[in-house]
Amino acid sequence: MKGCVQVYTGDGKGKTTAATGLAVRAIGAGLRVFIGQFIKGKDSSEMALLRERCPEATIEQFGYGRFIKGQPSSDDLSIAKHGIERLLEVVTSGEYDIVVADEANGAVSANIIQVDDLIELIDNKPDNVELIITGRNVDKRIVERADLVTEMKVIKHYFEDGVPARKGIEF
Repeated sequence: MKGCVQVYTGDGKGKTTAATGLAVRAIGAGLRVFIGQFIKGKDSSEMALLRERCPEATIEQFGYGRFIKGQPSSDDLSIAKHGIERLLEVVTSGEYDIVVADEANGAVSANIIQVDDLIELIDNKPDNVELIITGRNVDKRIVERADLVTEMKVIKHYFEDGVPARKGIEF
């Protein structure tokens, strides 16, 4: 199987959900999946399900579960550096068929990793590995290297009407 580079971006809901759906599909086909999550520091319901019931999936988080506004802390920088190094190790290991770099575009926007880190990840991806990169504000250089780019666009969102994030729906 030829592996491609997929990007899910935009300000709309569903980027991580799309990547997780692809991961579930891959697991159903007997493929091995690695999900590395930047910024996030606790499991959403779908990550908990994969962790508990799908030994074909490995999930690691490289964040503290908080928004990074302004200058990132040394802790944020350190864990993100570990994350990008780990993803490079994983994508070239031969152990996984699918590698998800969840919120990697957001990590670039938050200045905790560099776009060159993602380019290095793409450039070192073996031909048989599918790489999925999610997050808002994708850099045009990532778009140029990707095989598929999907933008989630908000048309209407109930959050604007005061509906909070709900367990099982948003997390």
